[in-house]
Amino acid sequence: MMTAPEPILNLEDVRKTYRMGEVVVEALRGISLRIDPGEYVSIMGPSGCGKSTLLNLLGCLDRPTSGRYFLGGEDVSRLDDDELSRVRSCKLGFVFQSYNLIQQLTVVENIEIPLFYQGVAEKESRRRAEELSRLVGLENRLDHKPFELSGGQQQRVAIARALINDPLLILADEPTGNLDSTSGSEILRLFDQLRESGKTLVLVTHDPSVSQRGNRTLRLRDGEVESDLRHG
Repeated sequence: MMTAPEPILNLEDVRKTYRMGEVVVEALRGISLRIDPGEYVSIMGPSGCGKSTLLNLLGCLDRPTSGRYFLGGEDVSRLDDDELSRVRSCKLGFVFQSYNLIQQLTVVENIEIPLFYQGVAEKESRRRAEELSRLVGLENRLDHKPFELSGGQQQRVAIARALINDPLLILADEPTGNLDSTSGSEILRLFDQLRESGKTLVLVTHDPSVSQRGNRTLRLRDGEVESDLRHG
């Protein structure tokens, strides 16, 4: 009898409450969620539904008010700031709408950044960065600065940077939001390739056509899971 794979992440009745003076905002209201290895999950919902709060929790940028969050079998919901920083650098890869590249650094240096903070030797980090630059089609742009690249090329750099530490989970926040339709399609095809290679992805989007590219769409409303649909 085959056993189910260990989940990449598991949320157990996670709640997030913000207090602003006497005002209490329940951003997340008891979310339970399991994502298995190799899944490509899209998160959708109207403004204020809790998408950003959930993504921040999944990315260990914030902690739940209550409930538990297991990432790769580790309970990260009770870790301190230094421990959360370790988790982000070793287990997670981030892709943002605004790319978040360092303008003074070259393409290859931007890709290397996570390994620099891990203390990886320069020769090894350069080798891995160059390998990933080929994967995203930027092997001829290694010495260029971000301002010398198109938006689509900058997002390719960000994707390579997200992959450099071989993360358990890739989190993408509206990764095509600042791109024209052609560049956006190229980036989505790259995400398709990552899924086919076995990577686990969680992507926040407002576009139904983007959400259909994955195998699962999670829709939030008022801090709760309104629906969890599998497809593809």
